[in-house]
Amino acid sequence: MSKYKVGWRSPAMGGREITFVRYGISGRPLLLFPTAGGDAEEPERFHLIDAIGPFLADLRLKVYCVDSIAGQAWLKECKSLEQAAIVQNQFDACIEREVVPLIRSDCQSSDATLMVAGASIGAFNALASICRHPDIFSHAICLSGTYDMERFLKGQHTQDYHVCSPLHFVPYAHGETLAQLRQRFVLLAHGKGEFEDPEQSFQVARALGRKGIPNRVDEWGSEWRHDWVTWRDMLPKYLGELLPKKAL
Repeated sequence: MSKYKVGWRSPAMGGREITFVRYGISGRPLLLFPTAGGDAEEPERFHLIDAIGPFLADLRLKVYCVDSIAGQAWLKECKSLEQAAIVQNQFDACIEREVVPLIRSDCQSSDATLMVAGASIGAFNALASICRHPDIFSHAICLSGTYDMERFLKGQHTQDYHVCSPLHFVPYAHGETLAQLRQRFVLLAHGKGEFEDPEQSFQVARALGRKGIPNRVDEWGSEWRHDWVTWRDMLPKYLGELLPKKAL
């Protein structure tokens, strides 16, 4: 499997070091967010890249991963909702201004649309990315997502928090952004096993549905817990649905 890794000090993140990894050599670009505060190579260590390896091998998919700096802020570094929201918005700027141009350059296309995916807090980042940037992302695959970030930190509902939280800004989407979102698709999947919270997916689905944004909730059974074992089955299934069929 082809792998490329690079790092830089992100201007959008105030000079913080960020790592970027690419898997595969050709195909549809997918930005895959790690879980929680995971680094760019976390999906590889937990064999998620192996699980989607057939799509890389048949040249239907290229996968890009970056460190979950915002996840680290929510779970480890920040003490309040206000602080974490600022970091989340800096991370979004890093994705838009630094990561996406690098992916498009690698794909040799200045306007390529990307798929985006993630599990747990990675699903929050995937959802936020497509909802904030429907001009960049076409499909989001959100697995076992945590979308109400107040379960991690408490604080004031500042403008920064409303800007970064899809549950808070999607109800007010309008104009060209909403028109583009109505041409996009969000898939929300979760299990019913240990540490899963199905209501999180349905809460997002209601917010999207009220604005006419295409979405689907897939609920797996009680044997599917909040864990890589689940996501290693989920992600290949949905990529198989959404990617172009393999050439004969």
